[in-house]
Amino acid sequence: NFTLKRRRRRMATKRGGAGLYQQHPTISDNTVTASLSTTQVGLGNSRHKSLSSSKKMGKKQKQARPPLSLSPAQQDLISRLNTNPDTGLSTDEVTARREESGAFNVVKPPIDCPPTVCCLLPCIKHVPSMKAFRSIQPDDAEVLRNNDWIRYDVTSLVTGDIIRLEEGDVVPADCVVLAFSTSHVQELLVDVRAITAEDKPRSAKRIVRRKTEQGDGDEVSFVQPIQLYWGGTVVQGGCIAVVTAIGQECFVATLIAQGKFPPSANALNELAVASGGNYSDKDDQPDESGIALVQASAEPMLRETV
Repeated sequence: NFTLKRRRRRMATKRGGAGLYQQHPTISDNTVTASLSTTQVGLGNSRHKSLSSSKKMGKKQKQARPPLSLSPAQQDLISRLNTNPDTGLSTDEVTARREESGAFNVVKPPIDCPPTVCCLLPCIKHVPSMKAFRSIQPDDAEVLRNNDWIRYDVTSLVTGDIIRLEEGDVVPADCVVLAFSTSHVQELLVDVRAITAEDKPRSAKRIVRRKTEQGDGDEVSFVQPIQLYWGGTVVQGGCIAVVTAIGQECFVATLIAQGKFPPSANALNELAVASGGNYSDKDDQPDESGIALVQASAEPMLRETV
């Protein structure tokens, strides 16, 4: 009887085990591998979609950059320089302009001698004009290229480049102000005493006008397009500007070539008198008097204000 009962218990255990096996089948290794692969693929696709979405959002952010608010004179200057203030020049455009001009943004010092001679005659560095020149030399510049702000060596600038200047920066080329760098800037001040011997920094403020001459219609605003020169220093605020001259075409290069650097008097007034023109740096000048044009004449470095 005992043996019979034991056999019955064994049979019940086997049947119960079989029942449990059928109700809860064991998961095979292949099934686990397939499940993990599916999960990894799903995670991979989610990550890829996330990265793609981020890239698309980044592109949208670049495209959403608001266009600069420019005056008619600023728009005309941009048109003549054949540039785009919202995206900057492309790499191909920069290469073409550099090949056409055959020059880099390099201003020769007052005493232009080979490095070997300067080493043999270290006293050259202590000449007043050389000391003044070294104190205003720019190192690099923030440039808008291919719709991206990039910091380049100052020698790589070309005419028509869009640059951004902040407080403490040295102006890397002759340029005209187009806008403030941020909406928080209320006034731009640039010290150009070392180049023009002007008594006070150049100032640019925001101007608000009506669209029509009758004074009606929507208001439009723009920043005074003052002219800045290679070697000036931003002492307050920040701005976006367009390069109008580089290297030996800069205003300071003309002064050096004429032996008038560093200037002892207002260099702009002297040049204006010599050319029969008139220049004034007073605050009562018209809003757009700062835009300077390079004249196609025997003295191309003389500017006229418009």
